[in-house]
Amino acid sequence: MSLKDKIDKDKLPQHIAIIMDGNGRWAKQKGKLRIYGHKHGVISVRETAETAAELGIKYLTLYAFSTENWSRPRAEVNALMKLLVQTIHKETKTLHENQIRLNAIGNLDALPGVTRRELEEAIKETAKYDKMSMTLALSYSSRWEITNMVKEIADKVNKGEILAENIDQELIAQNMVTHLMPDPELLIRTSGEYRISNFLLWQIAYSELYFTPVLWPDFRKENLYEAIIDFQQRERRFGKTTEQIKK
Repeated sequence: MSLKDKIDKDKLPQHIAIIMDGNGRWAKQKGKLRIYGHKHGVISVRETAETAAELGIKYLTLYAFSTENWSRPRAEVNALMKLLVQTIHKETKTLHENQIRLNAIGNLDALPGVTRRELEEAIKETAKYDKMSMTLALSYSSRWEITNMVKEIADKVNKGEILAENIDQELIAQNMVTHLMPDPELLIRTSGEYRISNFLLWQIAYSELYFTPVLWPDFRKENLYEAIIDFQQRERRFGKTTEQIKK
């Protein structure tokens, strides 16, 4: 029986989020510059997106560039932004072929103009698709998002649009940049690191975490299958007891 055949199609996570880590180390192992690893990581993005859509995953969120990544060497940042433009332009065809809707979250105003225009065009072109929504987290961090959410709610309180005593978890979620998608049931991190790295901290409160030593450029469909199979073997209790869940 293949790994794919072991997956229970009735118990698929609706939303998978991935911290794509290990591009730099992968390139270093091969005696190449870090951008070499980023370029090969694009292949993993393509295969992961196609595989997720084929399985029936409805939402896929990829941590592509954090707010902290802006502090990397300028040459690497510039190369990454150029690669992002090239990738979006080239891979829009893949999105069309698989009926995948593209989305983006983060401080998109911080992106270079040409990068943002290419991104917005791809988002517009794929807006009609509903097979799967793939979200790129760009210039994103949870602390940025939470800070932004607090400012927005405070502004509404100051304007009298809401009362402070009416602020609850639902209102907070509605003011997050992820408000149009469900929280991830499964969070995958590649490269063997055991950190969340400021990614979707509010949203992953009850996500199942899966860590793999595989570096992102080597991540393929079989690795995604393994993560989903592991997820399906877990008991998700959300604070309840096993007996309560089985009732």
